[in-house]
Amino acid sequence: MTVSSQNDPEQITDPDSEQAAAMFDTETPTRRLQGFPRVLAAILTAGLSAYAIYWVLAIVEPQVYRVSFLMIALVASFLMYPARTSRKVWVTAVDWILIGATIVALGWPLFDFDRFIYRAAEPGTIDLVLGGVTVLLILEATRRTVGWILPVTAIVFLLYAYYGPLLDRLRLGLFAHRGYGLDRLIGALYMTLEGIFGIPLDVAASYIILFTIYGAVLQFSGAGKFFLDWAMTAFGRSGGAGPGRTVTAAGALLGMISGSGVANTVMMGSVAWPMLKRARYTPEVGGAILSAAGIGAILTPPMLGAAAFLIAEFLKISYLQVVLMAIIPAVLYYLSILLMIEADSRRLGAVGVKMEAMPLGQLTLRYGYHFASPVALVAFMVSGVTPFRAVFWAMLLAAALSFVRRETALWPRRAFQALQAGGSGVLSVAATTATAGIIVGVVTLTGLGLKIAGIIVQFAGGSLALTVLYSAIAVSVLGLAVPVTASYIIAAVMIAPALTQIGIPPAAAHMFIFYYAVLSEVSPPTALSPFAAAAITGGNPFRTMMLTWKYTLPAFLVPFVFTLTNEGMGVLLQAPLGTILMTSVTAAAGVAAVAMGMGGWIRYRANVLERVLMIAGGLLLMYAMALADVAGLVSVAVGVGIHFSRRPLEPGVAR
Repeated sequence: MTVSSQNDPEQITDPDSEQAAAMFDTETPTRRLQGFPRVLAAILTAGLSAYAIYWVLAIVEPQVYRVSFLMIALVASFLMYPARTSRKVWVTAVDWILIGATIVALGWPLFDFDRFIYRAAEPGTIDLVLGGVTVLLILEATRRTVGWILPVTAIVFLLYAYYGPLLDRLRLGLFAHRGYGLDRLIGALYMTLEGIFGIPLDVAASYIILFTIYGAVLQFSGAGKFFLDWAMTAFGRSGGAGPGRTVTAAGALLGMISGSGVANTVMMGSVAWPMLKRARYTPEVGGAILSAAGIGAILTPPMLGAAAFLIAEFLKISYLQVVLMAIIPAVLYYLSILLMIEADSRRLGAVGVKMEAMPLGQLTLRYGYHFASPVALVAFMVSGVTPFRAVFWAMLLAAALSFVRRETALWPRRAFQALQAGGSGVLSVAATTATAGIIVGVVTLTGLGLKIAGIIVQFAGGSLALTVLYSAIAVSVLGLAVPVTASYIIAAVMIAPALTQIGIPPAAAHMFIFYYAVLSEVSPPTALSPFAAAAITGGNPFRTMMLTWKYTLPAFLVPFVFTLTNEGMGVLLQAPLGTILMTSVTAAAGVAAVAMGMGGWIRYRANVLERVLMIAGGLLLMYAMALADVAGLVSVAVGVGIHFSRRPLEPGVAR
């Protein structure tokens, strides 16, 4: 097989290609627009990106910016997303009515802005009607972009806010409250910055869209394809497990510019699946490798996923601090899946694939300038530049570097398409965060968050370990129903307080929730990334999903490292240097041991006793205490010693 290299500029830079678009496709299929609607959608999405860039350079009143941003996003969503997935071509009369209603409902706060903001306590009739229409429009846009579960969840919260006193009669006094009428709900959700236009939408309209545009600029300038080629060249030439290693490394590199697990999976799959197939991976195993590596994009600095930007806002810290906290967990995640994939690759007898590509040194010299922009982004933030301006300057640098080679240059047409891709990529996030704002507004208004936190702590009997375990289960279950961003937002106001009540630092509590919200993307039964991978490989979606879950399972233990003990904060770089080094090394050893035990492979196939010793030792190593580390090392050493003292059962399997 020939693995494509940068020698084919058309293959890597065609902005109309599926590869270029895949990085920024949203999770729900969009219409294939034609004629005027297609032109209008392109103008709206590119305009949304341009508006966000203008916001960085100019001063726009927060409420004006958020309202107008959401209005453009909703209009584009109703154009691009059909009411039913079976109707993907024509924009219907209902869609145009919804577009008109959006302009009226969200144009009203802008038209009457000076008086509107002071009527929140006593909304007028027009305010109540248009506020109700806005809520319905947001729920419909969310249903179209990410599915029906999140809108239904928001409706349940709205009913809870309205019918609070009724719960007392149903013997649910613990959750009851005095109830809030429509005027109070509309006033809080539609007319203040505490509901629809609160922190979640603010983050989408500032951080998220700018980083999405930046990722689009990198992709359309050829950086995404370069990272994929570089990973293939660097890791693809080694042994039978080489293709699996290649995809894992590619997932980490592409994650630097993606921030979307599904997009990363699709991007890699379109190029890497033929290589995996030739290496004798089954469609299900190949799909699991692609999705496990792809989902790491949400955990990989400096882009991370949308929820990472929310962490910075909730904790009132800089985005750079969030990036730094995410470094070691991201390394542990990829170490985990690398070893799990390695074990399966060897057990399945995968073979090496001949790589016909440019030598690594030559490839780096010729196209290595693509690394400059991500490095510059981090450098800008380290030097104290705000994330908004840091990503703006990094974006300009990436655009300028695109002109190094004529075939990658961002001339006006391609630059417009990059802006269009960036705007399109944020539509589902805009709808999701607006709906999440409704939920957060209700939770804040009713005090539900503190009630839920108290219940979790009470149910755990004040036990740290049980509180963390119950919180993990709660976030995982929540993540099965709603997207990562919404899952994090809801958990941040309802579950994080339970963790902080028992003494876990806020940074660890929010990173814990973030990590489990991300891992829910690969958890049965609603894992999107494995489904996307199965569509590419032709494998069975359910089996692909279960294998993906298996590959990522050791990574589910990482959040426990930095929540169960104070020393574990070293994994988040929130401790003295010695503690950081010790905790990180033992956590890495623990992840490796658990992965080898669960994967059933050390040097060759491991027996049951060896696997038990490795898993037990790994769990002890991941508990950040000296005594546990010693016991874990002894257990792992005994397991490895037994393993190497015997001969493999199958000849020729040791590699």
